[in-house]
Amino acid sequence: MKSISILVPETAIIEAIADPQYMFNAVNQFLTNVGKPPLFKIQLVGLTKEIKLSGGHFTVHTDRLINEVKSTDIIFIPAISGDISTALKLNQKFIPWLIQQHKKGAELASLCMGAFLLANTGLLDGKKCSTHWHTADTFRQMFPKVNLVDGLTITDENGIYSSGGANSYWSLLLHLVEKYTNRETAILASKFFEVEINRNSQSAFAIFTGQKTHKDEAIHIAQAYIENNVAQKISVNELADKVAIGRRSFERRFKAMTNNSVLEYIQRVKIEAAKRNFENNQLQITEVMYNVGYNDIKAFRTIFKKVTGLTPIEYRNRYNKQMLN
Repeated sequence: MKSISILVPETAIIEAIADPQYMFNAVNQFLTNVGKPPLFKIQLVGLTKEIKLSGGHFTVHTDRLINEVKSTDIIFIPAISGDISTALKLNQKFIPWLIQQHKKGAELASLCMGAFLLANTGLLDGKKCSTHWHTADTFRQMFPKVNLVDGLTITDENGIYSSGGANSYWSLLLHLVEKYTNRETAILASKFFEVEINRNSQSAFAIFTGQKTHKDEAIHIAQAYIENNVAQKISVNELADKVAIGRRSFERRFKAMTNNSVLEYIQRVKIEAAKRNFENNQLQITEVMYNVGYNDIKAFRTIFKKVTGLTPIEYRNRYNKQMLN
């Protein structure tokens, strides 16, 4: 029997505690329904016996304190909320225990913004990680040694897992169900919970806002110019001249401040504008393409799918209200 420990951190999102508990209890039931023994022993683990969450609206009663858990097979680290630095301080006592358990062979899996707590152990340094797209810039600033991969729903590196934002963690739960049981059980779980199996990208849900928390005023000016001239073709030389910086220096500073090359940033801004066009208008694909400064339909489709994971038609069909009626 595999021992599953679900952490109950301070400021945790309660759904990210309840959902893995529900998932693996359900899988146990699936197994017993076909005459097999349950596979998972599930326990809630915390620093105290009771943790109040969601502003005190919910109280979670833990099964064990961390010092009572000598070994476990996998530890789920649920999403935390509120101010990240404060949340990490409140949960600092989990860190040595997580490191110790991983050294003993326990696998670690972060759900959504639980990646911040996992990264705080140092165990993610040099490894791939995913988290909610909305907090990606903050994550990179706090943990520059971690390879945060934009848009990825699941990462799996040597017994350390992470998942994308919000409901993306269901994909990781299904991934682990399949790993610990079999494909048939994972498909059954996906159907029971009505969750798409093998979804590997959260790109379609991401909203690109750019990295604006830096203090390089020249780069701020360049970013604003790109965003205010979506329909125009903008070159790197044009932007460098606008802020009176040599091209090489400008490209280096832009990449350092935004985590995107200049051309990547221009593409992301244009595709974000195209997404809004598809969501709110009944325009043809070519009309949207021209609105955001492209004149090659093949190139537009290729870049759009690269950024969103969907073709322009697929995106419009999924998100345009008129198309859904």
